Amino acid sequence: VQLQASGGGLVQAGGSLRLSCVASGRSFSTYSMAWFRQSPGKEREFVAAIDLSGAITDYADSVKGRFTISRDKPKDTVNLQMVSLQPEDTAIYSCAAGWVKNLRSNYKYWGQGTLVTVSS
Repeated sequence: VQLQASGGGLVQAGGSLRLSCVASGRSFSTYSMAWFRQSPGKEREFVAAIDLSGAITDYADSVKGRFTISRDKPKDTVNLQMVSLQPEDTAIYSCAAGWVKNLRSNYKYWGQGTLVTVSS
């Protein structure tokens, strides 16, 4: 599975961005998908995840109510809609895929990151 993330950019605080991750590979529909982020000097952290059915989602407390994860199976895409962005959301965002028991960890496949910068 190959994952290609896009949609990052520079936005002012309070603004919105929509990240997309396109997957290639025949097993996409059977994978759980997630977004993680990493800021300079910090460890990578979980942001949001969605199970293979699309019915179950999970969010980090820091983004709950502001970010929405969704998947478009016909397009092999998972999206992350981000609103009310804050400077602390600045990070490189990466998508991940895999067969996991815990939506927050142990993903096998990772895409390259897309940079999100939120100015104050």
